[in-house]
Amino acid sequence: MLIAFALTPMGVEENGAAYVADAIKIIRESGLPNRSDSMYTMIEGDWDEVMDVVKRATEAVADRVPRVQASIRIDVWPGMDRPLDGKISMLERRVADNAAAAGALDGRTAAADADASGVPATGAGPAS
Repeated sequence: MLIAFALTPMGVEENGAAYVADAIKIIRESGLPNRSDSMYTMIEGDWDEVMDVVKRATEAVADRVPRVQASIRIDVWPGMDRPLDGKISMLERRVADNAAAAGALDGRTAAADADASGVPATGAGPAS
C-alpha cells in the first residue's frame, strides 16, 4: 500500500515547517520507504506499519500545536511491486511511449504532406 500524507499545524502564528519536520523525522526513522515533496510525504508499507507511522507523526505535531489537520490518500494496488517507485516508472514509460508514438505520427504526417505539396518534410521550399 502507498499513502500520501500531509499535516497542517493549526493555531500557530509562525511557519508550520518546524512542526512538519518533526513528523518527517518520525517517518524517515520508521525505515519504511518514503519520499517527500512540496505537498505530501508518500509512505510505502503494509497497512498496520504505515498507519502506525502516520499516527505517531500526527501525534508528534499535535503535542506541540493547538490543532493539526491530516490529509491522507491511500492507494491499495495488489500486485504493484514497490508502488513508491513502480508507479513513477510506469508513468515515465507511458510518457516515453506516447512521445515516440507522437514522433512517428508526426513523421508520417510530414511525409504525407510533402508528397501532396511537393515541399520536403523539413519545411524547406521547393527545389528551384
